[in-house]
Amino acid sequence: MSETDTGAADAGPFAEQQRLFKLLSQDTRHLIIQELLGHPAHLMSLAELEYMTGKSQAAIKDQLETLIDAGLLARYTYEPSEGKRDLPAQFYGFTERGVEVLHDYKYLRGLPVARALYENTRKTEKIERHESAPRPELPDAVANALEFDEPDLDAV
Repeated sequence: MSETDTGAADAGPFAEQQRLFKLLSQDTRHLIIQELLGHPAHLMSLAELEYMTGKSQAAIKDQLETLIDAGLLARYTYEPSEGKRDLPAQFYGFTERGVEVLHDYKYLRGLPVARALYENTRKTEKIERHESAPRPELPDAVANALEFDEPDLDAV
């Protein structure tokens, strides 16, 4: 039984809140969410997540599966890149339920900060190649929920 399958759904009005809080607050899952929020496309390859979180691919895969099982993330495939050695084809990003939960727990207010942190992180050539790789579209509801107005620094 995973830590998200507490069976506490009938334990009272706060059981679901407690389950989601535990889900969002675990260190590696929290880092994954923060990095996905900061990424310009909100879709990241496993290599990008490994680099940006500093965690091992094994640890990231375990936590990605937990977030996918909880319905917060999905695995998105960009089929034209499948079989291409230098380009990722598998990406991870939020679901509609995921952005609803992030909205409810006030994570989306941190989008500008997450983006600034992401953009100001030095990346290797491989990670820059992954970052600029073509990727699938997020569902409209997800993409719209993750939009924010970036400040126009030229106007300052």
